[in-house]
Amino acid sequence: MKKRVLALLLAVGMVIGLTACGGGADSKGGKILSVQVGPDPETIDPALNSAVDGGNMLLHSFECLLTVDQEGKLAPGQAESWETSDDGLTWTFHLRDGLKWSDGSDLTANDFVYSWKRVCDPAVAAPYAETVLGMVAGFNDAVGGDLDALQVEATDDKTLVVTLSSPCSYFGSLAAFATLSPVQQATVEANGDAWATAADTYISNGPFYISEWVPGSHILMSKNTNYWNADAIKLDGIKWNLIEDANASYSAYQTGEVLMIKDVPTEEIPSLSGNADFFVDPIIGTYYLSVNTAREPFTDANVRKALSLAIDREYVANTLMQGTYSPAYNFMGPGWVDTDGSQFINNSNGGQTYISEDYEANLEEAKQLLADAGYPDGEGFPSIVYSTNDAGYHKVVAEYLQEAWAQLGIDCKVDVVEWASFTPMRRNGDYDASRNGWVGDYSDPSNMLDLLYSTNGNNDGKFNSADYDAAMDISRSTLDAAERSDALHTAEDILMEEAACIPVAYYNDFWLQSEKITGSWHSPYGYWYFMYADIAE
Repeated sequence: MKKRVLALLLAVGMVIGLTACGGGADSKGGKILSVQVGPDPETIDPALNSAVDGGNMLLHSFECLLTVDQEGKLAPGQAESWETSDDGLTWTFHLRDGLKWSDGSDLTANDFVYSWKRVCDPAVAAPYAETVLGMVAGFNDAVGGDLDALQVEATDDKTLVVTLSSPCSYFGSLAAFATLSPVQQATVEANGDAWATAADTYISNGPFYISEWVPGSHILMSKNTNYWNADAIKLDGIKWNLIEDANASYSAYQTGEVLMIKDVPTEEIPSLSGNADFFVDPIIGTYYLSVNTAREPFTDANVRKALSLAIDREYVANTLMQGTYSPAYNFMGPGWVDTDGSQFINNSNGGQTYISEDYEANLEEAKQLLADAGYPDGEGFPSIVYSTNDAGYHKVVAEYLQEAWAQLGIDCKVDVVEWASFTPMRRNGDYDASRNGWVGDYSDPSNMLDLLYSTNGNNDGKFNSADYDAAMDISRSTLDAAERSDALHTAEDILMEEAACIPVAYYNDFWLQSEKITGSWHSPYGYWYFMYADIAE
C-alpha cells in the first residue's frame, strides 16, 4: 500500500503567534477566527484522511453533495435535492445552478464521478473506500483497477445517478461524508500527491479555501467568494493553529491569541470544570487499543483477552481521564442507532456488557487466560512495545498500561510517536500494541463495525475472521431490518469474543472556547462547525 505523508514545505519551528490576536482584523485586514484542533494533519486529501483533526479542516474547505445541519439532520449541500427509487437501489442527486471551484472554474456532476472513482483507485489506497462505496454496484471491479465499473454516472452537468448493488438506508449520510468530497481532476493530475500539500494547488469547493500554509505553524483559510452560499459566511477567514503541545495551546488561549482550543492540558481540567468557557460534550466513539493480530504473540485470542481484562476501565476513565471519558465495557458505546431506532448498545450481548465491571475478577481471569496461552505469570512472554502519540491522556494511559500488564508478568515499553508519523505507522502494522480510537462519521453501527472487516483500510489490527466478515456481509445485503440488526450484533459478539481490539473508554470532547465566538456548534461526530460563526466585538 502506497504511503502518503504530508510533505513538509518549509523547515519551521512551532509557532503559536498569529497574524491576528484571536479574532478581529488580521495584518491584511479582515475578520479571522483563530482556533486549534490539532497539530499538522497527516493529510487533508479528502480521499485519504481518516483523522478527526483533518476532518474538521475538510469540513470547512470542501462540501459534499449533502451536509449535516446543526440538528444532526441531512441537508442540501452541493446538491439542492435528491431522491431514491422505490427499490432503494438508485439515488439521484440534483446539483445547484452555477457551482464553482475556489479558483472560479465550473464544478459539475462529472467532478463527483471522477472523485468517487478516485476513492476506489488501488493506487490511491483510500482507507475509507470500502466503507463509503462498497455498496455501489461495480465496486469490487473498481477497486481491482477497472474504475469505470463503478456505477456512478453524470447524466448531465447537474445530475448524478448512483446505482447500488443492495439497498443502503444510510447512503445519504455517506453522501455527506468528507471522503466523497469532489476534487478537481485537472489539479490532481497536474500535481500528483502534492496537490493537497500546498495552498496554491489546494483547490476546493467549500465555504473557505487555503490561502496560506506554514507546516508546524498554521493553515489560513480565507472566505471562498465562489461558494454558493458565500453571502451567509460572516468570517473572512479561519486560522488553524497547528499546535501539538497542549500547554502551548493553553498559553495561546490564555493570551487571547486563539479563541478555541481542542487540546486542553489534562492537569488543568480540575480548575477549569464549571467555567463558562470549558465545554464537555459526548460524541459517538470509542477509545480503544489495537493489537497486531498478525504478529506473535497477539495471534492468540487468549493473549489479547488477557491484555484486555487486566485493564481497570473505571480507574482509567474516572481517575486518569478525570471523568471526561466513560468506561467502555463494549466496543459499541452510546449514540449508535439500531435498525429499529433504539440504542444499539442496549441490545448488545443480550443486554449485558461483554466485559464485567468487576475488575478484580477480570484480573484473575486474565492471569488464567495468559497461563492457558502458555505464559503462566508471564513466563516466556516477550517484551512488547505500546505505541502512542503524546496528546491528551494518551501518555498517562500508556504508563498505566505498563503497570496493568506488569501484573500479568509482561514487560511493556512505551514508544511515543509524533502525530504525523503515528497513524501511517499504525495503518501499516508497524507496531505491537497501539492507542487507537474511532469517532462516528454517521450513527449507523456499520460505520464502526466495518473497521474490523478483513479488507477494510482502517483495520489497523489486521483482524481476519471469516465469521466476522460473513456477519458484516449479511448486514450489507439483507433487506430485512431485524436480520440486519442480528448480523451487526453477531459481528460485535465475535470481535469481543476474539478480542479483535480492546475497548477502554467512550469518548467525550472537551475544549475551551471564548464567548466571543457566536454561531458555531459542535456535533456528536467530533466536529466543530465554524463556517457560519462570527466574532463578537
